[in-house]
Amino acid sequence: MSYDVRVTSAEDHLAFVAGLRSASFLQTPAWGAVKAEWRHESLGWFDGGTQVGAALVLYRQLPKVKRYLAYLPEGPLLPWDTADLGALLEPLARHLKAQGAFGVRIGPPVVTRRWDAAAIKAGLADPAVRRLDDVAPTERDPAGARVVSRLHELGWRPQAVEGGFAAGQPRHVFQVPLRHPDGSARSEDEVLAGMNQLWRRNIKKAAKAGVEVTSLPGAEAVTEAGAPALEAFHALYVHTAERDRFTPRPLGYFRTMLTALGAEAPERIRLWNAHHEGDLVATTIAVRVGGHAWYSYGASSTDKREVRGSNAVQWAMLRDAIAAGADVYDLRGITETLDADDGHAGLIQFKVGTGGEAVELAGEWDLPLSKALYKAFTVYMGRR
Repeated sequence: MSYDVRVTSAEDHLAFVAGLRSASFLQTPAWGAVKAEWRHESLGWFDGGTQVGAALVLYRQLPKVKRYLAYLPEGPLLPWDTADLGALLEPLARHLKAQGAFGVRIGPPVVTRRWDAAAIKAGLADPAVRRLDDVAPTERDPAGARVVSRLHELGWRPQAVEGGFAAGQPRHVFQVPLRHPDGSARSEDEVLAGMNQLWRRNIKKAAKAGVEVTSLPGAEAVTEAGAPALEAFHALYVHTAERDRFTPRPLGYFRTMLTALGAEAPERIRLWNAHHEGDLVATTIAVRVGGHAWYSYGASSTDKREVRGSNAVQWAMLRDAIAAGADVYDLRGITETLDADDGHAGLIQFKVGTGGEAVELAGEWDLPLSKALYKAFTVYMGRR
């Protein structure tokens, strides 16, 4: 089979995304506006007159040379279960090479393995277990395994993750399923019952302490009336960055993100704030595309931790996702570590309390289109 890959309008791209039950917000046209420092374009895959795929491509330029790494974060949006993956990816490579790309990086949104909460808890309790790989997965996805195998055969190179988080998008994420295996929706009571005792107790404790959670649609958060809430979010986010030792993004980044995604769809992105007696104790940004809801950014106060604002705001976002009919609530990245002495272990310990599951994706893959320039880029990024 032969597919035609060509540039499409943002409107046609968005229309294709709207027809999908799950698509990463990093593959929406609006994300190109968020990453305005990179050149971007929307692509469509066509089988005759029928569109079968779409992608947002970000072009990252090499220093001093007008050649690019073409990056498709958590994409492209394709029928990955196809029997002929090469027929979809080869015309993509040809198009991107014609646009000046020396290499392509993709992140197939396909699952390879899952670990349920019980398996993860057992691993955390076992001193002999140090990584998720040391624990037998609850589920292996044969379709994901076929994609990984075929990418190898087609000459794509997996991007290694040396501990911690990947340089690009996370290979391991933590998700709370909001539907039963038969497709029926889980109720709030069922999701709450699936949480561990500590999470349920902390949610009750926050409510008893009088923690109040409110939210604003992205479009409202960037208005004059919403600006104080956004500025408060950023101040607490910077505080959290200093405490947890990561580099914070500037306020302008979040203003652009809320503006772009909020303009694309009214409920695409929301700013959530948890207050206790007038003090901001936790704040987050949530995103939803189709049936997939994400916890994207979050921050919490060092003071008043006893009122459990972080649990309160997560429960509010979960309830909102359930009410919207979402299929999954995604808490985004985790590392592979289950070693209690590793500082990253606390992240999975917090998330596993939701009763969800660790999900391994296929990861990010590169296809060199110019071996010399790709090698130079690899060396440059290594020095950075």
